[in-house]
Amino acid sequence: MKRIESFCVNHDKLTPGMYVSRIDGDAITYDVRMVVPNAGIYLENDGIHTFEHLFATYVRNTADSDNILYVGPMGCRTGFYFITRDKISKARAIELVQETCEFIKNFEGEIPGSSRIECGNYLDHSLPKAKKYAEDLSKTLVGWTEGKMVYQL
Repeated sequence: MKRIESFCVNHDKLTPGMYVSRIDGDAITYDVRMVVPNAGIYLENDGIHTFEHLFATYVRNTADSDNILYVGPMGCRTGFYFITRDKISKARAIELVQETCEFIKNFEGEIPGSSRIECGNYLDHSLPKAKKYAEDLSKTLVGWTEGKMVYQL
């Protein structure tokens, strides 16, 4: 079998940030890396679950919603995939993630889509952890530019 591109990235050299992982036609996959891979600190399931619900809710309620394809956590628990159509510029994609972090840091109330009927693991949520992850990511993305979106490996 062909080795997929994301497995060709040396994860021992990857640092937190936002990178273009791949481009498929008009779809751009962003690697929103939140912690250093293989460093022993990983995102916890309840926190990333809440972060996911809030991330997806926020970006799908912006003027860019028709061009948002996917938001989801990485199985390795080091970040998220964010997939958009190329109608959203890379600079705007960075802004969307930065805005999302602000939204999550300031969010209060019931997590969208977190009832038993709406969610397959509705008891596994942590707003405090999601807020911490948003705070950390927002610090990482201060001054982030399109020029930094290329893996520096």
